[in-house]
Order: sequence, then structure tokens, then C-alpha cells
Amino acid sequence: MIQSKGPCYLRLNRNDYDNVTEEGKPFTIGKLSVLKQGTDVTVFATGYMVSLALAAARELEGKISVRVVNVSTIKPLDQTMIIELARTCKGVVTAEEHTVIGGLGSAVAQALAKTGRPVEFVGINDTFGCSGHSYQEVLEHHGLTKEHIVDAVKTIWEL
Repeated sequence: MIQSKGPCYLRLNRNDYDNVTEEGKPFTIGKLSVLKQGTDVTVFATGYMVSLALAAARELEGKISVRVVNVSTIKPLDQTMIIELARTCKGVVTAEEHTVIGGLGSAVAQALAKTGRPVEFVGINDTFGCSGHSYQEVLEHHGLTKEHIVDAVKTIWEL
């Protein structure tokens, strides 16, 4: 971040979650990382939702071939790569623990606006946040689960 020009935002999570990045792999701002290859539906996920997207892809293995892409930075966003990855499948799903308005979902939808590819969103709808007894409870309340990603992938697949 020190070497970057302009403002940067680093989001930290106080909860445990899986490390989905390859050990020792250099981090590049704006670079997408394909974590699992697939041919039917592409899931673009960010943050905590990346590990849930991988779990959803494993659950669908043998039924629907799901590509999982880690979008570690929303801005800058590699729109060219998003379009290329979307063209090789039936449609895409975005997964984020953020509102779909102004987040990853909006950014991907804007990139794909002229491609005709269908997009499903797993994220917080246009609502205020809430508190819960646990982080998991808050995620479940907002529909940010592996099951919701599986359902979104199935929706795209059945179009």
C-alpha cells in the first residue's frame, strides 16, 4: 500500500477464516486470482466469501462445474478479465459480505452490462446491518452462506 499512488482501504476481519491464497504468492492490487477452474458458472467472490464459494463449488462437483475467482481488490477492477471469464460460461455469481449496491456485485454487473451474461448476487440487500450473538448468526441473517451461493449457482445453471 505504501508503494501505491492514491488512497487505499484495507478491510480487516476479526473472525477466523480459511487462508485461500497460495503461500508466498505476491499480492498485486487489481489482479484477480482463479482458485478453482470450472466451465459452467463463474463465482467472483471477495473476502470471507471466497472460502464459502470454494465450499459451494466442492458441493456441486459432478453436477455443475464452478470456477471460483478471488477478487481481492474491488478498485481497481480488472474488467477485461471479468468479461473474458464470463464469456466462457453460462453466467456468473458474485459473493460478498457487503451490500451488493456499490460493492463487488455492482462492479461486476457494470463490467458485464453489455455482454448479456446473467448475474446473481449473494450479498447484503439494500438494508441496514444488524448485530448478532456471533458473526455466523449475522452472516446467516443476511443470506451470506455456502447454501445461498449454491442456490445462486443453480439459478444461473437452470436459466
